[in-house]
Amino acid sequence: MHPLYGTTAVAGIGMCQYKRGSSPLPEQGVLAKAIRIACAEAGLDTADIDGFVSYGDDKNEPVRLMPTLGIKELKWSSSIWGGGGGGIAGAFGLAASAILSGQASAVIVFRALVEGASGRLSAAVMAHHLNDHMLAAGLVAPAQICAIRANRMYEHHAVPKQAAEELVRASYFHGARNPEAVAYDRSLDLDAMRNSRWIAEPFRLFDCSRENDGAAAFLMVSAERARDLNKQPVYLLGCANGAEKGWGDLLENDDEQLYPTTGFRPIARRLYAETGLSPADIDVVQLYENFSAQGVASLIDHGFCTYENVAEVVKFENLIAPTGKLPVNTGGGNFAQGFIHGIGTAYEAVKQLRGESANPVPDAKLCLLAGGPGAPTVSSAIFGREIP
Repeated sequence: MHPLYGTTAVAGIGMCQYKRGSSPLPEQGVLAKAIRIACAEAGLDTADIDGFVSYGDDKNEPVRLMPTLGIKELKWSSSIWGGGGGGIAGAFGLAASAILSGQASAVIVFRALVEGASGRLSAAVMAHHLNDHMLAAGLVAPAQICAIRANRMYEHHAVPKQAAEELVRASYFHGARNPEAVAYDRSLDLDAMRNSRWIAEPFRLFDCSRENDGAAAFLMVSAERARDLNKQPVYLLGCANGAEKGWGDLLENDDEQLYPTTGFRPIARRLYAETGLSPADIDVVQLYENFSAQGVASLIDHGFCTYENVAEVVKFENLIAPTGKLPVNTGGGNFAQGFIHGIGTAYEAVKQLRGESANPVPDAKLCLLAGGPGAPTVSSAIFGREIP
């Protein structure tokens, strides 16, 4: 079995989320609060943290957190390359690698975003994703790039646009029932969604994730140590990150067969091979969706459906908990739970497997977490309530 299989676990989680521009604390303060929550529920002193990992141009250098948290010694810190959300799952694999290699024993995986401190996320993403030939063609925002890819998927592969709407509806269904979500107690008005302003055709406002202030933190330790802490462990069973040959949005996917995908196909194959699992084994999916069509394409890349049968699988009644066959984004996802560069999807993955989700999936044992689709580097992970 692969060395990552069930050898490390998430032992504590913490998340603080606020409407953009309304954070009561500066970015480092919000992050420190989330870390303290994660350690407190695990029963671990923050002084015993000895490692950190993040992704997506997070500005919070770990050494600057040491005085705030009273950390005795920083033994390891790193980050996943790339400015998009593709590195979310990979960050957990990186933390596990540090633990298994003996470089650290209590690692915090985190992402913080308070735009009054670190600036608009879109500016950081543009620095990674846009080169001169894109800018010369008038592509100046991630939505425009993803819109072109979405249209290719709709027109060339005949994926119905209805599938994207169904994914958004399911996200808002879950968010309306999640007290921690920005859409809590708010139903989605389909007419408002269908007639909202254009962002980049085929995307209207509700097809796009919208940013929040906040931070989330995850305490990772060895599986053995996790069993001695306060909370039920959630085990990392596998993680894969990287990029497919020919992939890379700086080339804007010259290979037309890659163009409508999200770059996950070889990552998903490797993840399933290393865990001995398949899409049929997965009970629930937490899916980074920067734009609705990219969420649908990610499900296709991960093998949950094909271009041909996507309309049969990606439909509202199939995507919602507790009755759907493939519950997706049970916290509300980036559309309705909130968007702190996607870290809320990992938060919901842990809560779901602990049995603490506001939208529980009956007897959920395995959860797939997919990073930001379409980023230069992407990653996916599988978490388990138990070690199968």
